[in-house]
Amino acid sequence: MDTRQRLRTSALVCAAAVGMLISGCSSGSSFSEASAPSGSSVASPPGAVSTEELKTYYAQRLSWRDCGVPGFQCATLRAPLDYAKPDGRSVDLAVARVKATGPGKRIGSLLVNPGGPGGSAVSYLQGYAGVGYPAPVRARYDMVAIDPRGVARSEPVECLDDKDMDSYTQTDQTPDDKPEVAKLSTAFKGFAAGCKSRSATVLPHVSTVDAARDMDILRGVLGDEKLSYVGASYGTFLGATYAELYPDRVGRLVLDGAMDPSLPARQVNRDQTAGFETAFKSFADDCVQRALCPLGTTSPEDAATRLKDFFAKTDAQPIPTGESRPLTESLATTGVIAAMYDAGAWPQLREALTQAMAGDGSGLLALSDSYYEREPDGTYTNLMYANAAVNCLDAPPAFTTPNEVDAAVADFEKASPVFGRGFAWASLNCAYWPAPATGSPHRIEAKGAAPILVVGTTRDPATPYKWAQSLADQLSSGTLLTYEGDGHTAYGRGSDCVDTAINTYLLEGTPPRANKRCT
Repeated sequence: MDTRQRLRTSALVCAAAVGMLISGCSSGSSFSEASAPSGSSVASPPGAVSTEELKTYYAQRLSWRDCGVPGFQCATLRAPLDYAKPDGRSVDLAVARVKATGPGKRIGSLLVNPGGPGGSAVSYLQGYAGVGYPAPVRARYDMVAIDPRGVARSEPVECLDDKDMDSYTQTDQTPDDKPEVAKLSTAFKGFAAGCKSRSATVLPHVSTVDAARDMDILRGVLGDEKLSYVGASYGTFLGATYAELYPDRVGRLVLDGAMDPSLPARQVNRDQTAGFETAFKSFADDCVQRALCPLGTTSPEDAATRLKDFFAKTDAQPIPTGESRPLTESLATTGVIAAMYDAGAWPQLREALTQAMAGDGSGLLALSDSYYEREPDGTYTNLMYANAAVNCLDAPPAFTTPNEVDAAVADFEKASPVFGRGFAWASLNCAYWPAPATGSPHRIEAKGAAPILVVGTTRDPATPYKWAQSLADQLSSGTLLTYEGDGHTAYGRGSDCVDTAINTYLLEGTPPRANKRCT
């Protein structure tokens, strides 16, 4: 079995990943006032430009072509590199679509984004959403994706070569002394320097606000008066940002696995730490009831202790994997975290832990490679590079010095005795970022927007349920749909209740009753 593909089709994309842990129709239309954003609808950030100055971008026509995947078409959308200077350099953004299949009257375009930041929306559309979304939705919508700027096919951010990325992922994330702290800091500095060296031009212009503005250009070019959109994980922050900028352009927005835009980076990272602890407890509770659980059969608490001991032993003595990369503590931890996103991966994790404890780390290494999007030939996608670039631009860093992290470790370990230390130190990465943050945490209300559906999963590891509650409360037209279950995001996970509620909203525009709960 190709574990990488299995996890990717389970929408394994993170929400607000940090450091080395991730803590993704017509042939165009001419510009018209109906397809361009009205100036009064835009909560413009400093340096923003007027609609008139962006006319040429909204007036462009997409040249659709076959892109090698049956049924799908691809095109390139142009957008300004710097929205404050629209007459300057532009960026080329990859777009893909699959047309509505019918029967029934076409509603319009439905944009999808799998999260990350850094997840390829085009790959997600071609690999899952364009064929896996419910048939009634695909019948009525042209399914569309755009790789956000800096991601995958859209002028990707690059930072390290593959060999250096291998070394980076093996860096000890739980330093025990000053030399190990210095080594981790050096790794973060080297990563940031590589991004600056390879991607200096695009690096200051890959914020979520930039990506949301790009989506509105695409909406206008496609000829849709309003944006219909399904965003998962970080994609919920992107969707909420769009709603804040263009509330009167909001059509039917589904924000699944929601982020809370009001939280500072440190709180985001700590909340995710607690989220992964909740997910691990759920896994452990299931595991200890099985005769062959590698973490014992006593109790979830004992399972947590055994896993911590395993990590400590791996830190002291990495485990062979049958290839040149041994399983280090950092890779082992990432492998375990990868399986927390989807309860369907729990059997695979049990097997991988059993093998590792017997001296074969290949199973956990494969899980870790899936998480980092490392291909079997040793190459990496740019997921982690784009992830850091967007996160570090969207908000000030969680920590600015190693001393600040050291003082916060106990608080993170309180949130998760198993993962807390690693998550705390991983939060240091933006401290050395070469492009200063342009965003800041704030509530998003999107006053005047049509009803927006916010979806939260009660035991979601990456986007804790309370974030969905908060976002639904912030949005002036937000409605919360709750999935009582495990895993990251809810749509398409097997709950007829969730899927029916979302499908009804997308097809009829009617959100579920307030605070509807599903299992």
